[in-house]
Amino acid sequence: MKPEPIEPINVLGGTLLSCSDDPTTGYFRDGYCNTCDADRGNHTVCAVMTDEFLAYSKYVGNDLSTPRPEFDFPGLRAGDQWCLCAARFLQAHDEGCAPKVRLEATHGRALEVVPLRILKQYAL
Repeated sequence: MKPEPIEPINVLGGTLLSCSDDPTTGYFRDGYCNTCDADRGNHTVCAVMTDEFLAYSKYVGNDLSTPRPEFDFPGLRAGDQWCLCAARFLQAHDEGCAPKVRLEATHGRALEVVPLRILKQYAL
């Protein structure tokens, strides 16, 4: 049985907007940072990749830049938008290399991990 997404409300209280269809992102690979109880990583922050963040993510063990065709993952480049794990975003913030964020496309569940004031610091 496929898990049901949690209500698609963004961190500003409005309707969750699409994050990216190219590449297609999200826990459900529907282009949105939708989430559900099965999403242990809380893939809810719609972020715009930078070379600095991609290098950091690879350094801490999550290589987002290398294509993984076996998982239908194209690999990300600077400028791509992707639904990040909220904890990874906060970790990158703490290390000074967090990417920009699209608040309207960031799921409200991100607020369980990242305070809104921090997300707003990186808002596009």
